[in-house]
Amino acid sequence: MSDTKKFKLSSQAMASLMLVLQRSLLEQSDIVPVLETWELVDTPNGLVVGNPPIIHDVNIEENTPESAIFEAWADQINPDSSAQ
Repeated sequence: MSDTKKFKLSSQAMASLMLVLQRSLLEQSDIVPVLETWELVDTPNGLVVGNPPIIHDVNIEENTPESAIFEAWADQINPDSSAQ
């Protein structure tokens, strides 16, 4: 067991997890299919979701990159997540 590599979730991954959990509870849907599509990347700050969930907000311009939308949302939930 000492050869087992340990990983921790980054703030970004935690925000992603909370988003899909809240969405599945709201929609009464299964969270597993969403989690199965995640591409986790090992970084010095912990595991990061390479393809985070997309957030649709009518107040955001159409040409804003999806990653920027998610990062802005994650920063609102956890202000320390921008320090990654």
